[in-house]
Amino acid sequence: MLRATALFSLLVVMLAAGAVFAQSVQPVRAIRAQTVLAPEDLTLAEATVPGAVGAIELAVGQESKVALYPGRPILESQIGAPALVERNAMVRMSFVDGPLRIVTEGRALDRAAAGEPVRVMNLASRQTVTGTVAPDGSIEVGTQTP
Repeated sequence: MLRATALFSLLVVMLAAGAVFAQSVQPVRAIRAQTVLAPEDLTLAEATVPGAVGAIELAVGQESKVALYPGRPILESQIGAPALVERNAMVRMSFVDGPLRIVTEGRALDRAAAGEPVRVMNLASRQTVTGTVAPDGSIEVGTQTP
């Protein structure tokens, strides 16, 4: 009982001193979609919102997927890794199967970040294929095994 009373007293003192237990990140200005977030774009608010980003460090360097407005918390689903491939960009496509390696050029049909799927039109055959964006911005394509 003494221990519970001591913890309760500590909690009351911390709240009186202005301690914040949960925070959410908010933009300080309107931020357009596809903008990479910088520290000066963000601030902490004392409101706790489920699914909101809780630390500025987690949002810095991420790209906004939608427009973000001041006074509204940034949700984790509203930001992601910056896109490496832009729509209509010329990209290098590669297919590797054991010792066989085929490399050709294509045109990206979507925007995507590293590790995300992207549709690409093969310029030689005019066929549309789906591949995965590699960390260097190239597209890795291959056949799916059942």
